[in-house]
Amino acid sequence: MSDEEPEDDYDDEEQKEEVEEKGGEEEEEKEGAEEEEERPVSNPLNEEHFKEGLSLLSKTGNGLAHAFVKFEAKEKELTDIALIQGFIHLRYVDLSDNLLRDLSPLSCLTHLLWLKVDNNRLTSAAMDELPYLQIASFANNRIKDTIGISHPRLASLNLKGNDIEEISGLDPLKLSNLHTLELRSNSLKTTAGLFLPKLKNLYLAQNSISRLEGLEDLMQLTTLHLRDNLLENLDGFSGSMKALQYLNLRGNAIANLQEVSKLQMLPMLRALVLLDNPCADEGEYRLDVLVLLPRLERLDKDFFEEDERLDAEDIRQRRREEELELEREREREKELELEVDPEETPEPAE
Repeated sequence: MSDEEPEDDYDDEEQKEEVEEKGGEEEEEKEGAEEEEERPVSNPLNEEHFKEGLSLLSKTGNGLAHAFVKFEAKEKELTDIALIQGFIHLRYVDLSDNLLRDLSPLSCLTHLLWLKVDNNRLTSAAMDELPYLQIASFANNRIKDTIGISHPRLASLNLKGNDIEEISGLDPLKLSNLHTLELRSNSLKTTAGLFLPKLKNLYLAQNSISRLEGLEDLMQLTTLHLRDNLLENLDGFSGSMKALQYLNLRGNAIANLQEVSKLQMLPMLRALVLLDNPCADEGEYRLDVLVLLPRLERLDKDFFEEDERLDAEDIRQRRREEELELEREREREKELELEVDPEETPEPAE
């Protein structure tokens, strides 16, 4: 969250997750039905589709001619898009809700800025490099890995609802502009493989993540969603994550509230979601979290009140005094040990 963003953005993120969680269940039912279908009869893109789907007349590169730059062909049961190769001026393409397995014809669209191919039958997001592509969405396909994505101006990549088990092949040099990565509802077990120092928003909810690894390179990350995973501890966060402001850990398996102390290394953390973790059922849950993270502004859906902050500060002060007293006691014990010289200690009488 930047200084210019409203505080309600956190609520928007929660609402977005709720909606997409319901939508994910519908997608699972849809995918199950598709798996039972036989390979579809060939249904290639044709001239009629272009007559219906072309729009947005714009000047071409030399400024002397015009061409349609937007094309939409949704829910057409398309199996082949070879004909699109002749429309080289397209900048915005939506081919969602079809039966596509191959996107290689799109390699000719070197002016493409925006691509959406959600709800198809793709097993890979690999494509030839598109020099101007900025936004790409491959949600709810059958993609198994993150290899072969190398568009230099790509800013937002959506791979939600696929079958990805491991993050690999995301080259930070080739994806130097990528700031938002959506990997919700896949089969990830770890966060390893994210070498993307320019990334700002990372969505990893509804996976099977039990280990946090490789996060030290995410130096510009501001938002991290890990809802509905299998985390039992908070090992893996790094002090290099100096920009992280919003962390969603809802629906994991964190039982010990002291795990929260591992987030003290995140200097900009302002909003934390821990609902539906075992530790959230403890009696003084909110107060204990605030004691551990005094800079936190919001826990779950509620901002901290001033009286909560005062109570937390009293507890911190009392604990500091107890620690000082304990330290003094240790020093006194050491001094007493030094005063006793073993050589001068008289031997017991016979």
